[in-house]
Amino acid sequence: MNGPLTLLVIAKEPLPGRVKTRLTPPFTSVEAARLAEASLADTLQAVRDTPADRRVLVLDGSPGPWLPPGFEVRPQCAGGLDARLADAFAGCTGPALLIGMDTPQVTPQLLAQASEFADADAWFGPADDGGFWALGLAEPDPELLRGVPMSVPHTGAVQRRRLSGAGLRVRDLPVLRDVDTAADARAVAAMVPRSRFGRLHAELATTAAGSR
Repeated sequence: MNGPLTLLVIAKEPLPGRVKTRLTPPFTSVEAARLAEASLADTLQAVRDTPADRRVLVLDGSPGPWLPPGFEVRPQCAGGLDARLADAFAGCTGPALLIGMDTPQVTPQLLAQASEFADADAWFGPADDGGFWALGLAEPDPELLRGVPMSVPHTGAVQRRRLSGAGLRVRDLPVLRDVDTAADARAVAAMVPRSRFGRLHAELATTAAGSR
């Protein structure tokens, strides 16, 4: 592995009305933003606990008290998600692993696995909605992402074909469930009940049940 290893997290500032809008209803926009913040905080903690040379938050918005020490913060560029992901990799001079903020169940062990490029040129983490939750590149090339259709059911399939079509040795990570809908939130919270996300979801669900 040549060059410093960079762990990238691409995220939005968790503000009401700007994040996790598909959680409303049953959650209010404020509750959805709190769940997004908890998911982001869990993700950043997992990244912080994973060995790396650099940890970079590629952020749409401004950092808040949820940001732990040890992270560089870079703004997202303009354009579609493919352009923003490509730009995140463009800032790396060695191997890089990028994840989003929607999988609070991710672990340092899983991230460490995806940071090992001895037998792989790329790591691909499929999401169960047809997208992907992680992408690792031994030699980051932004062109591998530009033009990939994002947020559609075949995003992951197209991205993986782009990697293999470039002649890369691609290894797959486990399928993870993104938190997009209330059903996703409930399922993921049940996987990690002691996480920030799991505890907050339980609190909000209990409050909602008590108000009925």
